[in-house]
Amino acid sequence: MRFTDFQGEWRIEREIVEAGGATHRLTGTAQFSPDPEGLLYREDGVLVTDTGASFAASRVYHWREASSGRVQVLFEDGRDFHTFDLSEGRPEDQHWCDPDQYRVSYDFSAWPNWQSVWTVSGPRKDYRMVTRYQR
Repeated sequence: MRFTDFQGEWRIEREIVEAGGATHRLTGTAQFSPDPEGLLYREDGVLVTDTGASFAASRVYHWREASSGRVQVLFEDGRDFHTFDLSEGRPEDQHWCDPDQYRVSYDFSAWPNWQSVWTVSGPRKDYRMVTRYQR
């Protein structure tokens, strides 16, 4: 798989499970569009909480192809978020957002279907978020 293989639209399904058991779900799309420095990731969907309330949700990241097959992911405002290695079938990384620790693992073993799993722990946040991507 190459960096440019992400380009295009993906259907996403996300499950967020809080430490206390509350489960929230998001369905929507993720669009990877070319930009001058790599790919622009834009996600749009509907988040349904465990109480049944629903909200429009979106997020934007910048994906940059770095050296030796690494991908650098930046927040919308350009701040560094995390990196991972495309040559690994299941790359991992982490991000410290004081006072909470974010750990991510990607699984590309069933490409073009893939997923990211975020485990967030700390005094403010404690949840596991799984996002599945399909064409």
